Amino acid sequence: MSDTPNDAVNAASLTASVLEEEASRQAAQQERSKEILFADDLLPGVGDESMALREGLLKGGLYTFVVLAIVNSLDELEGAAINILGPDIADTFGVSNGTITFFSVASVAFFVLGAGPLGWLADRVKRGPIVGFASVAFASFAVFTAVSVNAFMLFWGRFFSGISKSSNITVNSTMLADAYPIQIRGRMYALNAGMGRVFAAISPVLVGGIAALAGGVEGWRWAYIVLGVPVAVMAVFAFRLPEPQRGQWEQDDVLGSKLEDASQIPISVEAAAARIWRIDTIRFMTIALAAMGFALFPAQSIQSFFLDEHFGLTAWERGLATAPTGALLIIFLPWVGKRFDSTFRTDPDRALRIIGLLLLPATVLVPIQYSMPNVVLFAIVGAVNATFLGSAFAMVQPAVQSVVPYRLRGMGTAIITFFMFAIGGVGGGLISAFLQDSIGEKAAIITLTMISMPIGGFYVIRGSSRLRRDLSLVVAELREEQEEQERRAHAEAGSLPLIQVHNIDFSYGQVQIMFDLSFEVKRGETLALLGTNGAGKSTILRVVTGLETPERGVIRLNGHTITFATPEQRGELGIQMLPGGSGVFTGMSIRDNLVMGAYRYRSDKADVERRIAKVIELFPALADRLDVMAGDLSGGQQQMLALARVMLHEPEVLIIDELSLGLAPTIVQDLLEMIDALKAAGQTMIIVEQSLNVALTVADRAVFLEKGQVRFEGPAAELAERDDLARAVFLGREGG
Repeated sequence: MSDTPNDAVNAASLTASVLEEEASRQAAQQERSKEILFADDLLPGVGDESMALREGLLKGGLYTFVVLAIVNSLDELEGAAINILGPDIADTFGVSNGTITFFSVASVAFFVLGAGPLGWLADRVKRGPIVGFASVAFASFAVFTAVSVNAFMLFWGRFFSGISKSSNITVNSTMLADAYPIQIRGRMYALNAGMGRVFAAISPVLVGGIAALAGGVEGWRWAYIVLGVPVAVMAVFAFRLPEPQRGQWEQDDVLGSKLEDASQIPISVEAAAARIWRIDTIRFMTIALAAMGFALFPAQSIQSFFLDEHFGLTAWERGLATAPTGALLIIFLPWVGKRFDSTFRTDPDRALRIIGLLLLPATVLVPIQYSMPNVVLFAIVGAVNATFLGSAFAMVQPAVQSVVPYRLRGMGTAIITFFMFAIGGVGGGLISAFLQDSIGEKAAIITLTMISMPIGGFYVIRGSSRLRRDLSLVVAELREEQEEQERRAHAEAGSLPLIQVHNIDFSYGQVQIMFDLSFEVKRGETLALLGTNGAGKSTILRVVTGLETPERGVIRLNGHTITFATPEQRGELGIQMLPGGSGVFTGMSIRDNLVMGAYRYRSDKADVERRIAKVIELFPALADRLDVMAGDLSGGQQQMLALARVMLHEPEVLIIDELSLGLAPTIVQDLLEMIDALKAAGQTMIIVEQSLNVALTVADRAVFLEKGQVRFEGPAAELAERDDLARAVFLGREGG
């Protein structure tokens, strides 16, 4: 009876302490979110003085801009050929108008096959040679198209042309972003697009004129032969393009200096795609562009057939009729680029919202254009529509490049390109070919435009509300990288962590389960990860081993960033995990289990035997039972065998998930003796464990996780003395 008041006081004190700590944690989280989301100084390019175009151009180099602009312009020139000459090509091969429209759209849609590999290369190697080789291939397949003897050859010519053209988006655009300062990036992309529009404006006249001069229904062949020559010439200059430092202008703008090029583990496609798809701006832009592709890709080809059938125009006349389409855009693009730069600097969300608004007028202008009674009015309305669309699309790249981590720009552009062309391009080509042959050109393009363009504009506008947050996360990553470089530059030998988990945010779908989670493990140290069910223990292990990709944060091993490395790469680097549950092949003997565990080293049989002998020495209980079936072993012995299989890889970091789960106390004690032996040998370990006693028996330090956040980090001995923390985590949330 006398102890009751004291118990009540202790319980009240404990509850108050837990509530106070929880309130403090939530306040800190809200403050961090507020800082990330709303602090203007965290946004690259925001708050800085504007920069003159000439100054920025000189900083990045005139040569790079000129070469990339001409390569892009020649792409526009060649791309117009099949749109203008489509009716003549259809007559040559005796195919329908819809078939040529499909070929036209498909040649662009084949970007998807080149976008991924070229985007992957653009993040790893010098980009000038990529542009050069792509230009050589592009020129070769332009000539191949010219000598096609049937529709089948024509298809393959357009197929490989489309693949080689994908470097213009996935490689060239990333070079522009890395070469030129943020403050002029909108104007640089506008100039690049403007030069392309100049060539696009003259291309109908040029290709139509070449075909007319060549004479006959097959004059179109000479257009492709002539246009292939300047592309091949520019390839020579592309090989000499200087490689800009990746992310240099974001670093300069945010940090005031450029970071040293640290050695990086190669980025895996899976991890890069997962990371990029978690960027809200990219996700909404991708959906928008894929939707709009249904109307935009077949538009030019359908327009050419409409002018041929409705107004009876020849190839030369079609060229003259469509040449003015981009005239207004050429005039307005410099102003648009300047306006984007100034708006982006003061209100980045608004800059993206304006892009979405510029896409919407096409829903009305296309039906009006195709209802015009004569060619002149048709061209005038088309020019107005092209101005709105061209202005919007010229600004898509600077917006996209600003939110993608600079090491992933190639893959980020490739992902957008893939979905835009794979869904919008191929889908638009197939649907437009069907509609064109069944209901005619006019009804086909109006139907596609009135459905797809509003959807696209809506998603761009919706995504604009995420741009500021995505920019702030890019800045946070840059600052973290700078802090880490400074820390390593001034650290004493042996004081740096072997493995570092820093600022990890992770979500399953829309449910975020990790919030700014950080911890470190020094070489030779054993760290215990503790917490209730659902705290995120096993998930953070999956992030460390590469089975999951965080939406924010960094993982480092020996100072090398491995955030986007594959699980296989991390295994080769020395990160190995013993997962919870059964880890052996029960139908195989102990020795066969070990041989399978060493399968990676099978090319060197002597090495395999050395590794097996080493783990048998480490686990002598297995030595006399190598022929025993694993299924006949006790639970503890199976766990020992599973651990032995992991140790075959001689891990630098050993991760164990739920060591004692479901095992009897006596068996657990045997396993703890093995862990002690590994500790004595200097093995670095991270152990997830539900049992507080087990964890504290083997751990040097402990980290408590609750609701995806670190509640405590410190020496295991200190934790053992903190009854309030132990009870709060293990009892307070589960009915204690």
